[in-house]
Amino acid sequence: MKRAILMTVLMVFGLAMFSGCATMTGETAGEKIDDSSIYTQATAIIVNDPDAKYLKIEVTVTKDEVVLTGFVNSPVTEKRIVAKIKEIKGVKTVKSLLKVEKK
Repeated sequence: MKRAILMTVLMVFGLAMFSGCATMTGETAGEKIDDSSIYTQATAIIVNDPDAKYLKIEVTVTKDEVVLTGFVNSPVTEKRIVAKIKEIKGVKTVKSLLKVEKK
């Protein structure tokens, strides 16, 4: 009897702990994985771009929304990177805060 009560208390405590994790970050485990995948793919697009791979561009992904900050060498490069990132499966929006670096 005591063992059953102890097991019940532990299960309730465990469930409360795991459900609390999602509310603390505001993201479920699936959303976190999706954001990580989007981040990896977006970063790969930047690194593989011949005009952007040596530039300082930061990628932030929150709930499938991408924000780019940093510098590019031209508006053409910015448009190309943004267009490619928009094609990533799961991306809702791409907000570019990129600035054109003056030479």
